[in-house]
Amino acid sequence: MSGAGNVWQELGLHWSSVRDAWAVRNVRRGFHGTLLIALGSLTPAYLPRSSALMGPLRAAHLTGAPFRLLGTVAVLAGLALLVDAWFRLRPSNDEGTPVAWRDLKHWAVLGIWGAPFLLAPPVFSHDAYSYAAQGWMVHNGTNPYQAGPGTLPGGFADQVAWVWRFTPAPYGPLSLQIQHGLVHLAGYDPFISSLLMRVPALLGVVLIGLLVPRIAVRLGIDPAQAAWFATLSPVLVIDFIGGAHNDALMVGLVVLALWLAYQGKWSWLASAVIVGVAAAIKQPAILAAYALPLIARPWVGWHGREVLTVVARAVASFALALGAFAAITAMTGLGYGWLNAVGVPGLVVTVSPSTIIGQGLQFVLNLFGLDSTGRMAVRTVRQIGLGVSSIGIAAMALTIARRRPITFLSWSYLLFALASPALHSWYVLWGGVLLPLTKPSNKMVRAAVWATVILLSYAAINLAWRNSVSATQGNNGALALGVAAVAGYAWQVHTHDRSTEARRRHRRGDKK
Repeated sequence: MSGAGNVWQELGLHWSSVRDAWAVRNVRRGFHGTLLIALGSLTPAYLPRSSALMGPLRAAHLTGAPFRLLGTVAVLAGLALLVDAWFRLRPSNDEGTPVAWRDLKHWAVLGIWGAPFLLAPPVFSHDAYSYAAQGWMVHNGTNPYQAGPGTLPGGFADQVAWVWRFTPAPYGPLSLQIQHGLVHLAGYDPFISSLLMRVPALLGVVLIGLLVPRIAVRLGIDPAQAAWFATLSPVLVIDFIGGAHNDALMVGLVVLALWLAYQGKWSWLASAVIVGVAAAIKQPAILAAYALPLIARPWVGWHGREVLTVVARAVASFALALGAFAAITAMTGLGYGWLNAVGVPGLVVTVSPSTIIGQGLQFVLNLFGLDSTGRMAVRTVRQIGLGVSSIGIAAMALTIARRRPITFLSWSYLLFALASPALHSWYVLWGGVLLPLTKPSNKMVRAAVWATVILLSYAAINLAWRNSVSATQGNNGALALGVAAVAGYAWQVHTHDRSTEARRRHRRGDKK
């Protein structure tokens, strides 16, 4: 027991840290926020109509419009509290807190904020229901790469959002096998299976929470600032813990691979294998294979021998990662059908810049009857977006990555997410978790915080709007984006920026 206790002590994991964190008013404020969001997720505003919880709600006559409105208000109010708490806990601001930020453990704050989600239904997204249905398909010998959940009618398929019921899975083969195992663990109960999809997401969050600050120390970066932005981000708390997205485990394994690459001259070889495992969860992880050997040995020049060495090490890293991916694929027996499903996420309209621009151009074409298909502009702009991201990533691979591999990886993930046909808030976390490790400028931090608030506001308001018009299947993304942008900008500029600027002036002794 003493040995285990020493391990926990080495990691800084003490229950006293939880007590200290709970004593801070703004930590409790964030907890109240996630509690409200969790309670809102228990109402008809967010539950699938076939959810196991809907029966008791119907019996208690709690499914009418007033209760949908109550759930929506609870979620929006909870989001406001959580974001406000996050702002107030920024390391440069310890006003109003009985314990200074640097005396708190970020993992304790993260645990307190995430606790209300542990037994709550998936929030802000129904992807976890799709995961459960895909696990049920694997159990029944149906390959999710070849058919959608709707091919097996029943409780699992009924929970899946209508747009995904007959689409194949775009995820990696290990993700599907994990989903299969969790469905088995849940006793093949659809609702419990969806709750257990949070287990691998929590593992990813633990890896992020433990290792990002440690990498920051290795890079000479303030670990408190890195922990605040990366591990306490409301997007991470809501989407990775609350939403149970498999992106959490992918990002957690990438962070583990990066941390391991700093541990020794050749440790990047083992890191490359971990990246292959992460890619078997979700494929974008494979990009990290390029950064790993550059962590151990930067690219110092353009002379022939140096270039050959860099290329050889990069090839070795990708070979190990792809080899691990191929081995996992062979063991699962699911094959590479995900290649035919990479366009599935783009079936829904999101706030992807390429989609928004394409829709604007498409409106003009349709207005003048210049496109008989009605989709040419959207498809074209999306292809241009993917081309721009590919060129941008290649350029950064030859420049930024040479001496700043984590910066390359963070910016590349962000560029890829922003240029993709579909953009969800959890996609931004691929690079956002690593962003504080890039030594970002104040302007970049401000832009990232703005993006955080706007993406969360979009998700919440979009869901609220869908609840208010639940009888229709209309596209309300544009309206939600406009409202979210205004709300996010007003909140950020008038609250966080002003208080930050006031503290700066106070430190400078400016009494104006």
